[in-house]
Amino acid sequence: MLKALSDSWWVFALRGALALLFGVGALSYPGLTVLVLIIFFGVYALIDGVAALVMGIGEKKWSGYMLLGLISVAAGVVAIARPGATALALLFVIGIWALVKGVTEIVAAIQIRKEVEGEWALALSGVFSVLFGLFILVHPGAGALALVWLIAIYAFALGILQLMVGFKLRRVKKEMQSASAPAM
Repeated sequence: MLKALSDSWWVFALRGALALLFGVGALSYPGLTVLVLIIFFGVYALIDGVAALVMGIGEKKWSGYMLLGLISVAAGVVAIARPGATALALLFVIGIWALVKGVTEIVAAIQIRKEVEGEWALALSGVFSVLFGLFILVHPGAGALALVWLIAIYAFALGILQLMVGFKLRRVKKEMQSASAPAM
């Protein structure tokens, strides 16, 4: 297995370089990055919806798959036709989710304060969730930008690690070749 991996060292290095390029592109063009992600989601939702409709039709009855298919196709069409509205709607969903989650955690912390020591950590995580939710709802553009930054950071980390693996495997390949070379 090591030989097969070391023979393919360049694949790891190429993947790493592509991830780094993607990260640079995401940081250089954050608006375009969000647009492309939404379009990819739209295409995925359309394909998923059509597949669900086919499964529902195959059952020859109105089923959950038919409903899922119709919802997915509608989501895909909206995402492709109105990517800005889709991004905004997604950010509002995330903001509302964070608010509800945060309030629930604060309430739970208050309810368990007499039985559990350290409930303050749950309350504090609730406060952070509420603050995050409010930030997203008040500044959705900054939330979208933060998402692009997270994707770019992930791409940079992945790229560096893939390059490290690729060059390590390249060294291993050279060591294996010199170890198997005939002695003179």
